[in-house]
Amino acid sequence: MKKILWLLFVCAAISNNGHAQFGKMSTTDSLHWDSVRRLTNQDYKKMLDLLHIDSTRPGPSGNPQTPNAANTDEAKASDYKTLPDPLILKNGQQVNTKKMWWNQRRPEIVEDFDREIYGRIPNNIPKVTWEVVSVTNDTSNHVAAITKKLIGHVDNSSYSSISVNIDLTLSTPANAKGPVPVIMEFSFVFPPGFKFPPPPPGTSKAPGWQQQLLEKGWGYAIIVPASYQADNGAGLTQGIIGLCNKGNPRKPDDWGTLRAWAWGASRAIDYFETDKSVDAKQIGIEGLSRYGKATLVTMAYEPRFAIAFVGSSGAGGAKILRRVFGEQVENLASSAEYHWFAGNFIKYAGPLKPAYMPVDAHELVALCAPRPVFISSGSPKVEGQWVDAKGMFLGGVYAGPVYKLLGKKDLGQTEFPPIETTLTDGEIAFRQHSGGHTTGPNWPTFLKWADRYIKTKTIK
Repeated sequence: MKKILWLLFVCAAISNNGHAQFGKMSTTDSLHWDSVRRLTNQDYKKMLDLLHIDSTRPGPSGNPQTPNAANTDEAKASDYKTLPDPLILKNGQQVNTKKMWWNQRRPEIVEDFDREIYGRIPNNIPKVTWEVVSVTNDTSNHVAAITKKLIGHVDNSSYSSISVNIDLTLSTPANAKGPVPVIMEFSFVFPPGFKFPPPPPGTSKAPGWQQQLLEKGWGYAIIVPASYQADNGAGLTQGIIGLCNKGNPRKPDDWGTLRAWAWGASRAIDYFETDKSVDAKQIGIEGLSRYGKATLVTMAYEPRFAIAFVGSSGAGGAKILRRVFGEQVENLASSAEYHWFAGNFIKYAGPLKPAYMPVDAHELVALCAPRPVFISSGSPKVEGQWVDAKGMFLGGVYAGPVYKLLGKKDLGQTEFPPIETTLTDGEIAFRQHSGGHTTGPNWPTFLKWADRYIKTKTIK
């Protein structure tokens, strides 16, 4: 229980704008968050009105001690009878060729996700101009590296009241003789002087992921999603979404924050394609929790990413949404999280139930095919059951037929494996480590698996 409380303490520290908040708030901070909550509730109410919805069903609690705690009993988890078949066209025809997948079925699935789940990206998004702010020699990760601080300036000439910039950092090995592969992380930002509470006993003290990458001769990048789209409903009239809408509220099928964060990752690739230190054909994406969701969405929509490391993405990511286990659609569609999705998504916690959704998470994984995707989770005793490790595993399982159709290997089994079991024989991989809400313990396994797909040139 102490480990679970520690996890909840850390997770609660991540506020709606991606920054950590610990300790007593100042009066100014309190007023700011009161304003954010008020504006969020106003925006949420406007969207309910557009959808002609009076109210939504409440979601369960993530606190296992409360009367309305989320279900963690596997016997009660699978009340759904069927899932949408990623290889059946809407007209009922079986998809049995690669051409049918790419030309017919995949566009159908993308359209459903665009309209009902993650929202549509506007047609004319402003261009981004990249500025290299600084270049430094960096040994902070115990390997000599060249670190570039970058800002992506979004053209706001169409609506100058909103200014948007993308915060990106790129580090490559100092001794590289040519372009190197890069893994980019969606990253939280913490205030100066912030320190995590001490981890539970027995936590691994392995080198950080940045050091592991540099030691392989790869580079790493860190993109800050909250720099260009805030993680709250109040921010939907600001950031890149607000800029495209000229400060107006969204329509029901407009893009949500997850798609906006994915858009920013695509703009980072635009920059990488111009940087001679980067092998832009070998770029990976990684993220945890809400940024695990964003990682999978990014991989599904951006074909230039070569590989994905999806950490504890839960509902809205790799987890089967129809499963009654852990976080539910009702939680995602509440005023606390609706901004991640299209407004239309709220319907499935109002007049409709999740079973009416035209798609589910396995089809989001399938949109990544044939590129490799590693699904990561922590221990139910340490991380908790909220993210539903089995539900994420099943998201990978049911995407398997699409990978096989495209000539790739699936997970190799349909039975949920014991903890610490490594399933890395195919292009869909899964591993549940014994730690908490982190990708940390799975980085060595991911990198070993990624060696099959990402090739490093000699740098010494």
